[in-house]
Amino acid sequence: MNRLPAFLLVFFPVAASAQQGTVFYDHAVQYDFEVPERVPAEWRDQIPSSNVGSLVLLFNESASLMIPAPKPEEEEELTDVELRSQRLTMRLKMGSSSRSDHETLLGSYVSLEDRAASETVEFMSRTFLIQSTQPSYAWRLSDEQSEFLGYTVQKATAVLDSTVIEAWFTPEIPVSTGPGLFGGLPGLILVVSVDDGHETFSATEVSLGDLEEGAITAPKDGQKVTREEYEEIVAEKLEEIAMSRRTRGDRR
Repeated sequence: MNRLPAFLLVFFPVAASAQQGTVFYDHAVQYDFEVPERVPAEWRDQIPSSNVGSLVLLFNESASLMIPAPKPEEEEELTDVELRSQRLTMRLKMGSSSRSDHETLLGSYVSLEDRAASETVEFMSRTFLIQSTQPSYAWRLSDEQSEFLGYTVQKATAVLDSTVIEAWFTPEIPVSTGPGLFGGLPGLILVVSVDDGHETFSATEVSLGDLEEGAITAPKDGQKVTREEYEEIVAEKLEEIAMSRRTRGDRR
């Protein structure tokens, strides 16, 4: 990001009319699995370091909804090397006792009026609908400003349950939301880095304008659970995997 003088953000006029639109994000989560020593070196180079996908955020002045971005109608056919890498990665993920290797965000909804939140998450081939409230982030605004996708952005940081979060938001789009459940800043969040880049959201395209009526609705698919119930399920399943690995004497 290009650095901008601090006074530009302080006195930059807020575009109060920009109250709805769509934002495309690249979403990346680093893999935590360990590659066994027995895997040949030439195969190691084919294993990606993170799981990357594309998400789209729909927002207006009262709510936001993030879902997977539409996939191209014609996807490129994978080569033999790419297929082998994909299969090996899947096997390593299945044997991992790390949460992020089993969890995939499928959608998230936030009411900006009462902070009610719903997340659709796939965990170990099961789909859950987590109903909760948007976290209260104790944001600390920084004097650091920059430019991103043509927007003036400001840095903010927060720590939530020992998770370190860095966000860049733009007051030029005065909607207090962002990717996933992130929000609570005086502007739309365009970039998020969690735990020094273990998970990142980075906007690739911003389109302001009216949305179709009914475009933003809370997800309904998945087994309904509270946040506490979901966390218990995750902890139990990961402990089962860890115990299985200890029993096998797995050294991965």
